[in-house]
Amino acid sequence: MSNTDSFIDEVTEEVRRDRLYGYLKRYGWIAALVIVGVVGAAGYNEYRNAQEAARAQALGDAMLGALAQDDQAARADALAGVTAESSEGAAVLAFLTAGAQADAGDAEAAAQTLQTVAGNADVPLIYRQVATFKALMLDADTQDSATRRAGFEALAVPGVRLRLLAEEQLALLDIEDGNTDAAIARFNMIQDDAEATPGLQRRALQAMVALGGVPEATETAEE
Repeated sequence: MSNTDSFIDEVTEEVRRDRLYGYLKRYGWIAALVIVGVVGAAGYNEYRNAQEAARAQALGDAMLGALAQDDQAARADALAGVTAESSEGAAVLAFLTAGAQADAGDAEAAAQTLQTVAGNADVPLIYRQVATFKALMLDADTQDSATRRAGFEALAVPGVRLRLLAEEQLALLDIEDGNTDAAIARFNMIQDDAEATPGLQRRALQAMVALGGVPEATETAEE
């Protein structure tokens, strides 16, 4: 390489360096703002996560303290006095409160507590469905058969995780209404459903036999 070429390379490098310094002086504040923003956002997320963890721990401690009460009525009152800031926390708290109220013999108050979860659109759908199912179970002595049937039919649809449990309750309502054939058919359907748990299938079979019905698989084999 000649001296001329070397000189040109050095001059080119200096020009590039001068341009870089010029860009840094002109736009360096933008990079600084970006860095500050990233660091600030990370710090805020850490702070928010710490706050959420602290609130969750405080809620857990409060619920454990309420559950430590020996008397069921006192336990229900203590749980009712606990507050939760998140919708999920409020749902869990409501389930515990309703359970304590039911154990204390106040099924009506328990059902009302569960209805607050069932009607809260901010709560995940599965929580609302479970709350509705439990409330319907608690209302067995206070609501008429038609009202409870409508509630369980709303849950006995494809896509609902409680579908088969709702079908079981509908079969029991069929028995209550004197419609034995409908109950047997529903229990048979539950037993043959691939999504039914072994325990649910066993209950369905026992109920069907008690009603004088014969499983469809047995009928087919006899034929």
